[in-house]
Amino acid sequence: MYSELKKALQSVSERTGIEVFLFSSEGKFLFSPAGGTLKISPRPFQGVLQDERCGCTLFKIAFRGEDFICAIRGAGAVEKNYAALLSEVIENYAGKALNIPKGEFVRRILLGECGSADIQTFRIKYSLPDLPCFALAISFDTRASEMISLLSQYATGEYDCAAIVAGKNCAFIKFMGEDSEYQSSADFASFLARSLLEEVGVRVRIGVGGTVRHFDEIASSYRQADTALRMSEVFKSKGDVHTYREFVLTKMLEDIPEAKLGEYFSILLEGDAKELLKDEDMVNTAEEFLENNLNVSETSRNLYMHRNTLMYRLDKIERVTGLNLRNFTDAVTFRVITILSKLI
Repeated sequence: MYSELKKALQSVSERTGIEVFLFSSEGKFLFSPAGGTLKISPRPFQGVLQDERCGCTLFKIAFRGEDFICAIRGAGAVEKNYAALLSEVIENYAGKALNIPKGEFVRRILLGECGSADIQTFRIKYSLPDLPCFALAISFDTRASEMISLLSQYATGEYDCAAIVAGKNCAFIKFMGEDSEYQSSADFASFLARSLLEEVGVRVRIGVGGTVRHFDEIASSYRQADTALRMSEVFKSKGDVHTYREFVLTKMLEDIPEAKLGEYFSILLEGDAKELLKDEDMVNTAEEFLENNLNVSETSRNLYMHRNTLMYRLDKIERVTGLNLRNFTDAVTFRVITILSKLI
């Protein structure tokens, strides 16, 4: 009956670190987010009451026309100030939690601005199933409202949903049932990008997050999707769909302090070798060679380049950097160098 109020107390406790105990107006204990118990000796009061006998501070709240008593441990000046603030915070939260527009609620959840109680509120309100799900981060050039409308056409049932996150970026949450026709999150993302382009002429870039077991973890999936989308734009990656896995190495390097990255970069590339990275044609040739699994014939075909020209460029890269890209270990080293050059 008081599930929304309990969720409000749960969220407040998580955000502030203060355990709030809920009682009926007659003093009957009802709930504590941490599962603890507390006994109080209720008596008529207004505002805030500090009870030194039980070592706690009491304050009243109103929810849906009914009065309740809340308590926090401690009976000092600090607790008195906390109580005055918490009464307003709890009432506001409990009254507004279910009135947030769905799109805004989704945005807050994906950006990690909601606690577990907030997420639970969302799950209950929209009757979300306990199924694996994932998030996509989508960059688009059309109007935001039009994009959301288009994405809603690819929602299965009432559970999948789309929301604007910021500017020309939006998110799409997809639930995966046992009878899903898509093998993976990347499979669905590829279908979505292809369908939008072929059916309505809208080109999008999509970052794909990993599949999580429960909706409570969807913010983690969206962080991965957003990182994949951002990295694909920074590195001008080919294609419209990119998974987080593609950029795990890049993310690992990005998390290293910039000064340390510069040190590694100087070790890997010295002297004239740094000038090579300013030659766009040479770098593009090398990256195409790496993307084609060190296959000379495939790279020549994709670049519309004579085999001998390709070999000349690979040889030049080896002379300047000391790295033979036809060797797997050297190829990995060169990939790290190109990532470092863009990160710093």
